[in-house]
Amino acid sequence: MRIEKCWFCSSTIYPGHGIQFVRNDAKIFRFCRSKCHKNFKMKRNPRKVKWTKAYRRLHGKDMTQDSTFEFERKRNRPERYDRNLTENTLKAIKTIDKVRSKREAKHIETRKKGKKAQLMREAVKELEQSINLVKAPGAFKEDNSLTLPKIKVKVSQTQAENQPMEE
Repeated sequence: MRIEKCWFCSSTIYPGHGIQFVRNDAKIFRFCRSKCHKNFKMKRNPRKVKWTKAYRRLHGKDMTQDSTFEFERKRNRPERYDRNLTENTLKAIKTIDKVRSKREAKHIETRKKGKKAQLMREAVKELEQSINLVKAPGAFKEDNSLTLPKIKVKVSQTQAENQPMEE
């Protein structure tokens, strides 16, 4: 069973799924779904479309360099079947998958740290620029000119009852 990669979004394509497009120069393009095929026909660049793997890698949202990616590369050299080799390969795949998931989690955490510091810098910059809009609560108590004056109005009950309500 050969699992292919989508040319546009780099997701996996299992046998019997997806669309295959062959250009006049015999170059084969495989797409996982019609969304990718339509974007390809509209001549969109996968590196500029935000939901693709190429965009995520280019903008530092996914890992780009890791030793675990070497195991995923496509090899066209046929291998002789060996039960022990197959068993060891399947065990190695599980351990490699665990290592990759841990590294991806660590990568995501480091991205979040940078975002938090960036938000803090932006908040400090905005506060410095518009400090004149912010006044301390103690300033309102000391200076009455900053608050609106309070007006007391007395309403007698007899005046309110005598006047008929308008509709």
